[in-house]
Amino acid sequence: MPSDSQELNQAGPVDAKLLRRACGHFVTGVTVITSGRGEQAAGTTVNSFTSVSLDPPLVLFCLHSESRLRAVVEDSRAYAVNFLAAQQEPLAWAFAGRATAAVQDVAHRPSVTGVPVLNDALAFLSCRLVDTSEVGDHTVFVGEVVDLGVPEQSQQPLVFFRGEMGSLQAAV
Repeated sequence: MPSDSQELNQAGPVDAKLLRRACGHFVTGVTVITSGRGEQAAGTTVNSFTSVSLDPPLVLFCLHSESRLRAVVEDSRAYAVNFLAAQQEPLAWAFAGRATAAVQDVAHRPSVTGVPVLNDALAFLSCRLVDTSEVGDHTVFVGEVVDLGVPEQSQQPLVFFRGEMGSLQAAV
């Protein structure tokens, strides 16, 4: 039986705010997804990322269907997943929301697919888009990993927990 402090959604449709709050108790990493080339290059902060398969190497992320990055990913047929370190919270916020930072203003280099990889990312995956699916109000992007970069030295990841970003230690 739930404690008195828990809110229950007993009947009817699930309340979106309550669902967001419940899912906020699941700790996720924070990434910046980048795509496009040249002046069309764009990026956005995403925490809805997961590994799908090791053979073949597939990963996915989700974007709101009205996201500006959606068309960029679909047009370029490639994207990079940039995993952020704990000290990169300002970068994560710069790429979050409607008025996102320009990729051109952040140190980056082209990946093997031509899309930008952030120079200071904790690690990165360069992906070729293999599938998309419309699910609810989001688009799911599945990509095959064609290149990656893993740091030689370990750093604390940036995590998202209960609506806030911070270090893994701060989330606990």
